[in-house]
Amino acid sequence: MTKPAGGQLERSGFLREPDTSDEFVFLRAWMRAPLVTAAMLPSGPFLSRAMAAVVDPAMPGPIVELGPGTGAVTEALVERGIPPERLILIEYLPEFCDVLRRRYPAARVIAGDAFEAPELVKHLNVGPLSAVVSCLPLYARTSEIRGRLLQGMLDLGPKGMPFVQATNFPRSPIPFDPAGIAGSPSPRIWFNLFPALVWTYRLATA
Repeated sequence: MTKPAGGQLERSGFLREPDTSDEFVFLRAWMRAPLVTAAMLPSGPFLSRAMAAVVDPAMPGPIVELGPGTGAVTEALVERGIPPERLILIEYLPEFCDVLRRRYPAARVIAGDAFEAPELVKHLNVGPLSAVVSCLPLYARTSEIRGRLLQGMLDLGPKGMPFVQATNFPRSPIPFDPAGIAGSPSPRIWFNLFPALVWTYRLATA
């Protein structure tokens, strides 16, 4: 992809690298660490927009993205009207962190294990969260770790705050107790490399 002429910015306000495509960076990372990288290619635009659509830009507080990769869902969040400075991006792979820092210098990019996100975010002292968006490869971890991640992140926001998770499977990729957490899937998104769904979880209300 060529560099925009005259310093022209893309709609989401960041510059694409002219020499290496997202697909190549993603495929190279997946080949090296398939259990860490959720997929061979980044999320498609339909899936990314479906995930971003759950997030309410008017709700105050930071938005945490877990496993943003090269920023496909990040771009959709910015296009939805969320300023990059509200984003906390937690990514494990250094090459993805480098891409994110170049594209979103105003966002906070944390290189680390996103499954430790509840503790990482607590130490930032950023106040209640507005939303959590995740493209993590959940089935690489035990059900206990997945459940602990979900509960820990929901506890960092007010009731009603969404935890948004992409998955290729119809059933919930995270075990949850309906007495404490409400979860529901989107319709299947067919226009993606692999058809996907978006699961949304919130703390249950009485």
